[in-house]
Amino acid sequence: MKVLILGASGFIGGPVSQAFVRNGHEVYGSTRSESKAASIAAQEILPLVGDAWKSKVADMDVVVDCTAAYGPDAALPNLVAVATASKARDPLYKISYIFTSGTWVHGNSDQRDGFFADERAPTKKSPDLVAWRAIFEREVLSNPDVNGIVIRPALLYGKSMSILEPLFKQAMAGKIEWIGAPGGRYSLIHGDDLAGLYLRIGEGAPFYKGFTFDAANPQSESLDDILAKLAQVSGCKGYSFRAPANLFEIALTTTSFSRPTLGRALTGWVPKKIGLVDGMAIYYGTYVASQKK
Repeated sequence: MKVLILGASGFIGGPVSQAFVRNGHEVYGSTRSESKAASIAAQEILPLVGDAWKSKVADMDVVVDCTAAYGPDAALPNLVAVATASKARDPLYKISYIFTSGTWVHGNSDQRDGFFADERAPTKKSPDLVAWRAIFEREVLSNPDVNGIVIRPALLYGKSMSILEPLFKQAMAGKIEWIGAPGGRYSLIHGDDLAGLYLRIGEGAPFYKGFTFDAANPQSESLDDILAKLAQVSGCKGYSFRAPANLFEIALTTTSFSRPTLGRALTGWVPKKIGLVDGMAIYYGTYVASQKK
């Protein structure tokens, strides 16, 4: 199977690319940077810099778009390019397009209005930063020219810590002042577990057309527990909170209790990695080591 990962050098695209490589697929990876092309090639991924992927997309079986961080101005042209290439093919062999959204689109979980976020239900009150994703998901799923699929990762942890990297950087510097307030909770997923779901969905993509999959551990974790454990293993003297200062930080305070079921029911996917709090000594140690390279 030929697979193209858009954003292959990112903290989602990297593990996803490796999952497909390890399972014997021919993997192409797009990157915006010439400097990252060599590191992608060193991982047995065929690098495509800039828009070079558009000349190759017609030959792909699956396209995984991990570039949502660049916003709708990047996502829509990506979908159009893949759909145009797919439309020109035999209709029995449509390209499968997997869009990477996120569990933030569920908005804040509220016991008065359904406590847990459900991947089968419409999204509600998405944070302003990602409101466009909830709309774009529908365009992906309803596009007649591709096998459209959506995967919504929770907050990633593990390896270089992805979106939580600034938190670990603070711990290394000896002072933890994080965004939010006591009582917050995070839905989380390890990057390796997330990559396992992409692999299963990608390999069976034509069967999953029109489906949305949340990718999260079955339990959320207390923000207070996360910060207290990080302070302990890093040697910081406690931690403090501050109010969010921008749209990204407001989104980071979102508490979405995602309880994914479709991935398990349809593919047998089950997260296996140790949770963030329980494995904090491992994950913090790994991050510190990554900064010394």
